[in-house]
Formats: sequence, structure tokens, C-alpha cells
Amino acid sequence: MASTDPPHVRTATQHRGSPGTAPATGADATHPLRTVTLPGLTLAVRSPARPPGAPRPDAPPALYVHGLGGSSLNWLALMSELAADVDGEALDLPGFGYSPPPEDGNYTISGHARAVIRYLDATGRGPVHLLGNSLGGAVTTRVAAARPDLVRTLTLVAPALPELRPQRSALPTGLLALPGVVGGYRRLTRDWTAERRTRAVLALCYGDPGRVTEQDFTDAVAEYERRLGLPHFWDSLARSARGIVDAYTLGGQHSLWRQAERVLAPTLLIYGGRDRLVSFRMARKAVRAFRSSRLVTMPEAGHVPMMEYPEQVATAFRRLLADTGTGPGTAPATGTERDGG
Repeated sequence: MASTDPPHVRTATQHRGSPGTAPATGADATHPLRTVTLPGLTLAVRSPARPPGAPRPDAPPALYVHGLGGSSLNWLALMSELAADVDGEALDLPGFGYSPPPEDGNYTISGHARAVIRYLDATGRGPVHLLGNSLGGAVTTRVAAARPDLVRTLTLVAPALPELRPQRSALPTGLLALPGVVGGYRRLTRDWTAERRTRAVLALCYGDPGRVTEQDFTDAVAEYERRLGLPHFWDSLARSARGIVDAYTLGGQHSLWRQAERVLAPTLLIYGGRDRLVSFRMARKAVRAFRSSRLVTMPEAGHVPMMEYPEQVATAFRRLLADTGTGPGTAPATGTERDGG
């Protein structure tokens, strides 16, 4: 059993004290972390480093939202690839990364979506190019459906949308939502090292775990050790997993597929052929559901294509910007035509 996204396999650093005062080394040097405090909610946010006093680039804003068990670190490679195309930020959802748990304890898909909406409203960055992976794909779908004014384009990388028959390899993650399962799993794996846990997660999430370098693996282990020391780590994971399962059972207007039909923004869908958590067969259904959609399939990729193949994902995203006229120097726009399905 493992969380659905690796902690991080690019650059990870152990923070001391609050995120805002962490030493500028590793990920903090290339993508500094800051905190944004709202009533009942504190979010950690990363963005590419810029020279002191330099103006922000003449590029439209973008926001990246990670998956279950992940963090803003999952987006560093893609954020670097797209630094000249969008003014990107990646946030840690409540209870993940360096964001503390929400005061109301709400880890549902709607709860996470409200956190994203509150952040965008508070910072005035909308409309943004919104990108989500796995759990983040479900969250950003709800955001785009509920607040079309906040979204220029929507990019979904292996989105966690309801499946009638999930892959067998995804079932252990779903079991995290059941009462008592996390406690039993913790007891069963209490002697596991962070190295063993990290290898299990990478094997689940990567199409080819061999693409992870030795240094990347070392950094991922360090980040996993840090997270295991957080008092809310397992609770945040279990409650968010429960939120996914609950969202899968909702019908009517609250169904995620019905929400997808309401999305107005041009939508890029990216699916990996070796994804063990989100079935590749769901790609065509997603294309039919989103009214202005295009599909990119990556046969060798697993559940986190933006980490395995950031250059290819960046190329697909740039094509979306060019075709929809929403790139640097352009005004916000919403799509009305279908490119796929």
C-alpha cells in the first residue's frame, strides 16, 4: 500500500523552522517556498526564483496542484520547463508538503477545491492556467466547473476521475479510505525503512523507476523521512483518500463527470500508458466529457508524466497555449470547441 504520488524525485531539502525561513538551498534556491495565511487555512507555495527587484515575467499566471501524497515539489521539473511561458506557482494542498492541516479538517475534493479558490481569490492571480495531477486533477476539475472566471486553460495529468472498475494495482490505495486500515498498515510496516517505502511508491507511480537517478532517489528518501515525522501525515493521507472515494460515489450534479461537462476552459488531457493508478482506458471517456478537450497519450509514462517526461508535457502545454491564444502577452480566453473525441 502506498500513497499515489512520490514525495519528490528531483530536489528535496529538509526545512528547519517555518517554511518561510528555510535556508535557500536545493529546491529552496531554485523554487523558494513561502506561506500564505488565510482565515482557517495556511498554504505553502513555491515559485521559480527571480533576481531581487526584477519584475515578474510578461507571462500569464499558472497554478500547479499535486496529487495524493504529493506536494509542490512534484512540479519543479515542469515548472522549470515552462518558466518562460507562464508565471507559475505550485501550492501544497492543506495537510501536504509544508501546508498544515486545515482548521476545519475538511479533506474532501470540494474542501481542497475551496482552498485553491480561496487562494486565487485572495491573491488576485486569476484567471490562471490551472494544472492538476491525480487528486489534483479532480480538485482542479471542480475549481474549473465552479469558477470558470478563475481558469484560462485546464491541464489534467492522470486525473483521478471516477472509474467503475479501477485497476487492481490501484485498490490498495483506495483501501486507505477505510477506517482502521491506516493504523493496521502502520503497524505492519513499522520496521520498513524510508528507502523501502520510497522504492514502493516509485514502483507504483513511475512507468520506468529506472529513470530515477541515485541522487534523485536519495533526495526522495530524505523528503519521505521528513514527512513521516509529521504528526498529521497519515491522517491527511487517509482523509484525502476517503475524499476521493466519496467523490467517486456522488451522483447528479455533484458527480465529477457531470462537473467535467460544465468546464468551459480549453482542456489538455495527459494519460500514461503504464499508469497503475488511473486507467489508460479512461482517456477517451475524459475526452468526451470535457467540451473543449485534446488528448495526449504517453505510452511509456506512469502516473506522473510531468516528473518522468517534463519536456514532452511542456511541449504539449505550449501547443495548447498557441492553439488557444492564451500564451504570453494574450488576454484570457475560454474555449468552446472540441479538439478530441
